[in-house]
Amino acid sequence: MSMKAGIIGGTGKMGKLFRPVFERADYEVIVSGRSTGVTNAEIAETCDLVIVSIPIRDTIRVIEEIAPLLNESQVLCDFTSLKVAPVAAMLTSRAQVIGLHPMFGPTVSSIARQTIVMCPARVTGTTLSDLRHIFLREGAVCTIATPEEHDRMMAIVQGLTHFVTICMADSIRRLGVDIEKTEPFMSPVYQIELSLVGRLLSQDPALYADILQENPFVPEVLAACRAAAADLAGIVASGDPEAFAEFFSRDTEHLGTYCKRGQVLTDTLIECMVKK
Repeated sequence: MSMKAGIIGGTGKMGKLFRPVFERADYEVIVSGRSTGVTNAEIAETCDLVIVSIPIRDTIRVIEEIAPLLNESQVLCDFTSLKVAPVAAMLTSRAQVIGLHPMFGPTVSSIARQTIVMCPARVTGTTLSDLRHIFLREGAVCTIATPEEHDRMMAIVQGLTHFVTICMADSIRRLGVDIEKTEPFMSPVYQIELSLVGRLLSQDPALYADILQENPFVPEVLAACRAAAADLAGIVASGDPEAFAEFFSRDTEHLGTYCKRGQVLTDTLIECMVKK
């Protein structure tokens, strides 16, 4: 008899991406969503593996609804960008618990070469290795972390990155700059930066609001970002090249070998852009 996986919110883009992943692992997959007749409770009561794949702000409410329906033989996971609060909510159930965070959007063609962070909180036997094997067989890269380690890292990887990108977009708006008029002056680096701005702004703002507003470690990161911006603005205003070089060199030393790796990677990206 085949195992059964249920994806709550599985009619969404991320659910649609992962459905065939579990089907290829010989799971019978059922999904719930606004357009299905399947309820969240039915998934919780009948599936061996239950995955919650809905917006961050709704995740804990749904987990609390299904938690009493689960038993020790089931595995409960979520796909949200935060882990401390969702994992704590999942642990109120009797199920085994593994928080999951796919570090990519649903626009990718497959999960091959993509990173999935796994936060095992309560597992028995081979549960973790079995689930990890499903992702590895698809070519994904799995990172194991605690929920707190995950959220602290996401405050940098997602929080800081998205904050700076949105600030760049809003600076352009405040200056009244016509993007079309910048194109004849466009450098490869500016094009890359602007493409990241466009990519972010073309998506659902609720996702980025949740990433920035719901992660308790983001405020500390943004305070450091504001302090860095203030210090750099003061150095720029001073016109002192030695002060700028000192500021610049501290960051170069801290990033170490990644500076060279970053140059190589962006050179390759620029070459691809030129060939197109």
